Amino acid sequence: MNFEQLVNTVIDNIFKPLTVLIVGLAVLYFLLGVLKYIQGVGDETKRKEGVTMMTYGIIGLFVMVSLWGLVWVIQSTFPDLQYGTPISPPKLREI
Repeated sequence: MNFEQLVNTVIDNIFKPLTVLIVGLAVLYFLLGVLKYIQGVGDETKRKEGVTMMTYGIIGLFVMVSLWGLVWVIQSTFPDLQYGTPISPPKLREI
């Protein structure tokens, strides 16, 4: 296995599923905030905690979707770039 295959394997098997997991956790955190907001009908502090959780969930989702969009724009702008394959610098010759 060469370096390019190793990097592609790590991206496909670790980073992509990890990204989906993090987005799922952010959605779950948002929904828990909604639940806490609804359950705290008579308690103002629980409602504020729910609003805070919903706010942080939305901010997290916004950041992740924005980064996905930024990566898409960069890949569309520079179609010659292949993901996960860094270019190694040329070896310097000794003097």
